[in-house]
Amino acid sequence: MGDALTKVAQRWTDHEFAGLALGDARLDKRARIMMERLSAKPTASIPQACDSWNETCAAYRFLGNDDVTWEGILAPHWTRTQERMSAHRVVLCIQDTTELDFNGQETEGLGPLNYEARRGMYLHPTYAVTPEREPLGVLDAYMWAREQRGADGVRPGQSESARWPEGYERLAEMAPEMPDTRLVYVADREADMVAMMRRARDLGTPVDWLVRAKHNRCLPDGGDDKLWAYTTKGEAVGEITFKMGPRDEQKARTVRQQVWSRAVEISDGKGGRITATCIVAREIGAPKGVKPVEWRLLTNRQASTVEQAIELIEWYRARWEIEIYFNVLKNGCEVEALQLSAIDRIERALALFMVVAWRITNLMRLGRTCPDLDAALFFDPDEIRGAYLLTKKKMPTAPPTLNEIVRLVAQVGGFLGRKSDGEPGVKTIWRGLDQVMTAAETLRALREGLG
Repeated sequence: MGDALTKVAQRWTDHEFAGLALGDARLDKRARIMMERLSAKPTASIPQACDSWNETCAAYRFLGNDDVTWEGILAPHWTRTQERMSAHRVVLCIQDTTELDFNGQETEGLGPLNYEARRGMYLHPTYAVTPEREPLGVLDAYMWAREQRGADGVRPGQSESARWPEGYERLAEMAPEMPDTRLVYVADREADMVAMMRRARDLGTPVDWLVRAKHNRCLPDGGDDKLWAYTTKGEAVGEITFKMGPRDEQKARTVRQQVWSRAVEISDGKGGRITATCIVAREIGAPKGVKPVEWRLLTNRQASTVEQAIELIEWYRARWEIEIYFNVLKNGCEVEALQLSAIDRIERALALFMVVAWRITNLMRLGRTCPDLDAALFFDPDEIRGAYLLTKKKMPTAPPTLNEIVRLVAQVGGFLGRKSDGEPGVKTIWRGLDQVMTAAETLRALREGLG
């Protein structure tokens, strides 16, 4: 335990980027410096985050270096993520795609987004979290720009849908390295693909899969019933009640759902069958004017009891964590504001910001789930002092906890901190980190000047 705490107490970038090997020690050093600067000021542009004009020029040279790959930048973080995963019995590996809009920027290599005139690129990471929603890190990622449609209306290049079964294959390759950890591939409706399920079956299902069903399939032996009607025949196996947070313009509310679970067989598209479980969770008693929440899930796992079905529903609900992660990446780190001349430079910058976004979400979750951890494991003394100075509070005599410092950071970012406000979210944390880190730099500069 002592060795583990020593590692955590090191400057986090040193630990997270241990083993970085970009082919030149100077490049490795530059990557670490950039990570420290960007994590200290997640809302700042690259020039604003750097300490000097020379450092800014060095940062842009690094991002423009063709010998540096974004995969090489992320490789140490992937290793650390797997190390964290190995400490847990079950890890949810959430996959999803987000578009990054760089419309109006003169960046080479961008492609169309949801319509041909909008320019940008796509990011598809695998984000590892525990069933309790602690973010463990990014496992891998796809980055790409679409090609323009041809005169025949067909878009050239590899089919984008291939990323879903390929994402499963990558997890299957990792599974033997974590024999005591059960990996669960979790995704939304885009992943409801027979190709992914068939590949999992053919590999012996080394990784569980859980996806939201998009297709109301005909069943080989289901008679006239399709998948969802077949699943909801008869009595529900039980109910689940949970608190749904605010989304879009809807307020937070309590949701109560009836749950059905049924073993099914679906066609594998090749003349065979895939054995699965279909779960339907349907809201009852929704407020007037609010669309009831209904989820239809498919999984390889058995769910013969209501407890097993509810566990799988809770795992699917954890998929929301990747939406929080995308929110931090795009609105906290403001990656869509990157002013870079080519897509490969954006990819290298994204590799750095993806780790920064994980760190912010991790601080939020640990502040909630492990509130009594020593704050010194995550913040250095000047950062802790800066948080107290900015909130005009007296430094305590006893070492502060992680939750106490996270709440102070969030208060700097606009969190009111009243009893009725609950725990802070990522938005106030990323805003507060910027100011707290600036205060810490000022304290260091004053101390060095006086010394």
